Order: sequence, then structure tokens, then C-alpha cells
Amino acid sequence: MKQPNRITISNIAELAGVSKATASLVLNGKGDEYRVSEETQQRILSIAEEHRYQPSFHARALRSSRSHTIGLVLPFLTQFTNASLAKELESLFRNAGIQIIIACSDEDPEQEKIVVNNLLQRQVDGLIVISSNTSDESYSKIHSYVPVVQLGRQIGDSNLPLIMTDATGATANLIQIIAQQQTDEVYYFGGEPMLTPSKQRLEGYKQGLTRANVSVHNEWIRQRNYFSYSGYDMMEEVCNELGRPPKALFTASFSLLEGVLQYLNQNPEMQSGLQHLACFDDHELLDFMPLRIDSIAQDYTALAFNAFTTLMALMEDRPLPSPDKQTIQARIRWRHPESRRLSKLMASDFLHQK
Repeated sequence: MKQPNRITISNIAELAGVSKATASLVLNGKGDEYRVSEETQQRILSIAEEHRYQPSFHARALRSSRSHTIGLVLPFLTQFTNASLAKELESLFRNAGIQIIIACSDEDPEQEKIVVNNLLQRQVDGLIVISSNTSDESYSKIHSYVPVVQLGRQIGDSNLPLIMTDATGATANLIQIIAQQQTDEVYYFGGEPMLTPSKQRLEGYKQGLTRANVSVHNEWIRQRNYFSYSGYDMMEEVCNELGRPPKALFTASFSLLEGVLQYLNQNPEMQSGLQHLACFDDHELLDFMPLRIDSIAQDYTALAFNAFTTLMALMEDRPLPSPDKQTIQARIRWRHPESRRLSKLMASDFLHQK
């Protein structure tokens, strides 16, 4: 296919009857600074607009020693949390004149290494990573010449800048309310036990039971991965063991909840025995479900904004706007009537104690 002829600064300078240097100054917004007359500036800009001139991205990068791109490394783009964060980040960086290149690791550390190397070969100016690694050795080396920000997950005990949700606190608050209603049985379905968010959600679950004076039973805790089929398989497993559904169930992700709901849809006789269902992460579809499902809503806007401002500060060699480790509060969406009543009662008691 024949490539279209693109108008260049030289073409615009010739049409405007000025030097290439003058045209370049005006098109780069420096006409006033170098005292180019208003009439000349308007003539150059009008010609550029008429011919739909677009500046060369590569020339811009060479002049500034920056590519004006950043890499966003995700486990999967299709999962709700990752897609929500990608959407928020793309908007923020686009408005700052920076293009995001998204790469997926498929939750595989070796695949992650490959996609990160590909991003570095493209000379990205920074990286935001939701990593599947348990060691930050490679990222610490990269951080010495390309800034790296961890988002949503901490890589082992890494000291690289980190923005993540307070999963422990929100989960503990939710589980405490549920356990006060179902003191004899609250199951937990989780995934990827080695990941930081998984550890925090499980710790929150245990704390919530303890606050409600409910003993933790190991058989209540099931963990596989965060795919929806794991939610389906764990629900099938528990129902087969009990001969009924668990009385109360918390899933550590929305994708696991999807698998549970699929199982219940295929086995409607199990729906009536499930008295309480809750999950980490929230989706507007839960507002229209016949089941009243309590959920924990992450603040994707705040997570993305803090990752954006942190990486921009690092790329521009400015002081960080906040501490290296930033924790964003989550919000509980109460949909079960009794949960809502108990949460209000607990909040009222807390205020009276103060």
C-alpha cells in the first residue's frame, strides 16, 4: 500500500514564506518566547491546520530524550480490576500527552520477564506493574534507570514505590458483620496464596471472625487461583461435601464470585441454603442481582491517580507527592438488609464510645 505523503515543517515553512527554524518555534509553542510576530504565527498555524500537520512522534522523542510512552504490565486485561485500572490510567496519561503500552503476563513470571524486556526495548519512560513475581530483584535493577511503580500488589517485601488497597481492614469489617449473623459457618474462597492481596484478604477474613468471636476452621478456607472456574470448582466441592451450600460465603475476587454464581445458576436447588454471599471487588451488576451480595469496592480512581502522580514525579525527577507506600481505603457496599442494619448499629456504638 502506498504511504500517504505527510506534510513536514519544511513544507509549512516554504508555504508560509519563513525559515524552517521559525516554523519549528511556532509549531512547538515558542513563537511568543522568541518574539515571532502575531501575524507570522497565525499564518504558520493556519497552514498547519489546513494541511492537518501532525508533529513527528519520533523526532519529538529524540529532541527530549524521552519516548513519551510508559508500560503497564497486567496479569490479564479481561479481569474487572485490571480493566478498570487500565481505563483510569490510560485517560490520565493520555491527557498528559503520554501513550500507555499495555502488556499482559498471564500471571506467569517468565512471560512477565519477556513482556517487560519488550517494553524496555521500546524505551518506555516508566513502568507501572501489577506483578506476578515474588521477588523484585529484576525490577530493582530496572528502577535504577527506568522508574518502576507497583500497583495493587507488593512484590515480596519490595521497597519500590507501591500503591495498593487496604484489603485487610475492609475485609475484616465485612466478615465481622457476616459472622455475627452466621456464627457457625463462614466459608472463604481465595486464589494465588503467595500474592500480597491474597494474604491481606485472608488475614482480614481471619480478623473479622476473631472480632465476632467465631473460631477459624481450616476446612472453611479454600484457595486456588482467581479464574472464575476456580470459584465454580470450589463451590461444587463444598456443596458435595456438605450436601448443601455453605451458610455464608466470601469470595476474595469478583471473578471467583462469577464461578460461584454460575454453579448456583446450574444448580438452583442449592440457592435457598446460601444465606449470605459477599465478595471482594464490586460491580454495578450486583445492584440488579436477585441475591443480595455485599461487596468491597476498591477506589480505582484514587489508585490510578496515585500511581500516575508517583510515576510522573519519578520520570521528572521531582520529590514524590506521597510516601513510597500508599494505602487506599476501600468501601463496603452493603446490600443484605441485616448486614446494613448491623453495620449502622456498629457505627452508632463506635460514635457513642468516642
